[in-house]
Amino acid sequence: MLAAAVLAGCGAQAGTGAPVLNFYTPADGATQYAQAAKDCTAAAGGKYTIAAQTLPKSADDQRLQLARRLVAGDTAVDIVGIDVTWTAEFAKAGWLTKFPADVAAQIKQGTLAGPLDTGTYQGDLWAAPLNTNTQILWYRKDLAPNPPQTWDQMIQMSKDLAGKGLPSYIEVQGAQYEGLTVWFNTLINSAGSGIVDENGKVLIADGAGKAAAVKAATIMKDVATAPGSDPSLSVAKENDGRLAMEAGTAAFQINYPFVYASINTPPPDGGGGGTFIDQQGKATSQNTGRQVVNEFAWAPYPSVNPGAPAKVTLGGLNLGVSSTSLHKDLAFQAVQCIRNQANQLRNAVDGGVPPTLESLYSDPSFQQKYPAWQAIKTSLDNASVRPKTPAYQSISIVISDLLNPPADIDPQAVPAELADQVTRAENSEGLVP
Repeated sequence: MLAAAVLAGCGAQAGTGAPVLNFYTPADGATQYAQAAKDCTAAAGGKYTIAAQTLPKSADDQRLQLARRLVAGDTAVDIVGIDVTWTAEFAKAGWLTKFPADVAAQIKQGTLAGPLDTGTYQGDLWAAPLNTNTQILWYRKDLAPNPPQTWDQMIQMSKDLAGKGLPSYIEVQGAQYEGLTVWFNTLINSAGSGIVDENGKVLIADGAGKAAAVKAATIMKDVATAPGSDPSLSVAKENDGRLAMEAGTAAFQINYPFVYASINTPPPDGGGGGTFIDQQGKATSQNTGRQVVNEFAWAPYPSVNPGAPAKVTLGGLNLGVSSTSLHKDLAFQAVQCIRNQANQLRNAVDGGVPPTLESLYSDPSFQQKYPAWQAIKTSLDNASVRPKTPAYQSISIVISDLLNPPADIDPQAVPAELADQVTRAENSEGLVP
């Protein structure tokens, strides 16, 4: 009886009879998502109430909690904020409800193509893009007045700077985790292939896919072994790259837009402009009146093939409607409100996550918060997505295991080894590292 009372309380707002739609969100951005829930409840005019429920901070813990609830048939789960890599898994498992054709058509209108692709699986829309994320090149314009357009150019510039005794590190995510998989996925897509298609076909065993995998692996090895490379690259994550740039040791970093806000934020929350630098550009403890932030600039993500834009791997958060929800029609209506222009702009300005609606990239308030918006938009327009397969989590693990440390990669051996392990992951065979 107590359980029944609790479930009844979850399903309708006391005293009104209006259904309560539980909206499960990540901890990061919870304040913005809660405000969206409040605003959309008011806009619903009594039709429903949205209750924001905060998931754990770790993405793995978020996925685990949602999976447990959905497998158990929890009817108190209505709207789920899911990582872009989970779409195929959740759809295949039957945990999401496919967007009706008319709602899908409305979602598609005005949404950037790359983020929209992260919400589709086998031709159907299963999750609506709420926010996105992409990497660009951040660099020191005193050390590289003309930013590199390709990885080969950047590696050569780094070597030249090291030869002069100047800051030379190329910061990128080389640790054994998802960031390393993202780096490889961007490079192989930029080289003209992919890892595995939606039907589970492995693309890197031979032909163009094999050549692209060799090229991607070669770049990773070259970055890690070039003179003047960061000796800690094999354990570097996003925040490590940010700190290296702020400390004055990095000339280049591949990273997300959060680094701009950090270097422009006073301590203890940010880098406070970074370290002081001398006339040569070296870090110094002396107050020279010149800091890293004075030379901090941005450019499009470097290409693999000259003249061809990079296909940068997208991140972000999508909204799905649970297959266990008792109020699916209302949940689809609420999703459209939660991802409207006002809410996406607040997520971008206050939460630091780029929007998925194309119109916002011409909004002055967005452009002011994101001075690098043009480079971000270019990256989004030429984006790639991570393999859209229910086995993605296993595939990501085997990729990051095989390619770490980057300095030890054997580029010629990567295609065969990776094709074998990805195939086994797709078939749920063998042990995951």
